[in-house]
Amino acid sequence: MTLINPPLLTHGGTHAARAFRMMVRDLARGSQGVTEGDDLKVKQLSTPGAGVRVVDGSAVIRGATWGQGSYTQYNVGDATVPIAPTGAGARSDLVCLRVEDPEYEGTRNPETAEIGYFHVVSNVSATTTTVPSGMTAVPLARLDIPANTSVITDSMIKDVRQIANPRRDRKLYTSFPGSLSTLTYSDNKWHKWPTAAKWTIPVPTWATGAKLVTTFAGLRMTRADVYARMQNAFGTVLGQDTVIDDDQGSQTRRNTIVLADNLTIPAAMRGTSQTLYVQTYMSKIETGDLSVDGSTSLVADVEFTEGVR
Repeated sequence: MTLINPPLLTHGGTHAARAFRMMVRDLARGSQGVTEGDDLKVKQLSTPGAGVRVVDGSAVIRGATWGQGSYTQYNVGDATVPIAPTGAGARSDLVCLRVEDPEYEGTRNPETAEIGYFHVVSNVSATTTTVPSGMTAVPLARLDIPANTSVITDSMIKDVRQIANPRRDRKLYTSFPGSLSTLTYSDNKWHKWPTAAKWTIPVPTWATGAKLVTTFAGLRMTRADVYARMQNAFGTVLGQDTVIDDDQGSQTRRNTIVLADNLTIPAAMRGTSQTLYVQTYMSKIETGDLSVDGSTSLVADVEFTEGVR
């Protein structure tokens, strides 16, 4: 296969439409899907009826044929998509955003017909999440419709959207205790400890998840065996417990403890600043103590991720 010439945007050159589509494909890194987490979400009609609505948003749709490139399409306002009623049996339909370019498929005339449109693939498998092979389209939702039903509600709508290039934001936060701080075994309660393990974290407006890894390097254990639990707390969201089960006796020793969580970010936390801290539970089962001091390093690795919402 030969190179397509002239290169895009060469002065005085004439460029085929697919050269621009290939630029879209390259800029999208070959991915397809909606642009942001709430783009093109499928919902029930304002008054539930025989159809669904697709809300505002945009998407990148990769051509099914190599060299076709990728298309961009956006929707402003709610678009209504009719859905046929079911009969005696249940049915699943796939709602997608389709591009039917007559250069590659179909006979639609770009001057008189909609080349990009919302399309329903009827009677698909109840586990379908992708469009049929050879179709230039991105899936938006699967409708799992009971028998003898003409009114579509949100409970029947399974969101199958994917973001073409989801955003990520990762930062490291560090802390070093200025003096000795000890938590004793005595009360079987949770404590916001150590106080040095506390950071104020800005949450991106687009974040739907967060991966948190908090590391204690040089956590000090003294007096006797230690049995404790630690967990990350981020705003109102709590991570899982990590158990510290140390049976090394009464000598002073140090260890490295890692807390790791994959958290869902509630909508109310997006676009705000939230406190990340660690809380520790000291059990009475063992009588040893935990401490941090100037020889302890605390590191919080925080990565926000974007998903559909």
